[in-house]
Amino acid sequence: MAALSVDSAKNIAIVVVIAFVVLSVVSAIVVKAIVTKIILVVLMGGLALGAWTQRQSLSECADKAAAAVQDGTAGAETVTCTFFGTEVDLPAP
Repeated sequence: MAALSVDSAKNIAIVVVIAFVVLSVVSAIVVKAIVTKIILVVLMGGLALGAWTQRQSLSECADKAAAAVQDGTAGAETVTCTFFGTEVDLPAP
């Protein structure tokens, strides 16, 4: 087996260092892309869940308002419900 000279060992060390730097940059880009996708999926899922629960709440409020109008217990022309904290006026049928 041939022994390495000092110069060849230095050259190999330089190549290894450059390879690790390149691999570090590539892995940082890949990890950043994956983490960004995961964060976006969680964020969009949370927004979708929030919109779904608010839609369901608004639908229940509209059903109660329609029932109150049919029973004659609603005294106003419009009924107010909330959607993400914003008041939504529902006209009486």
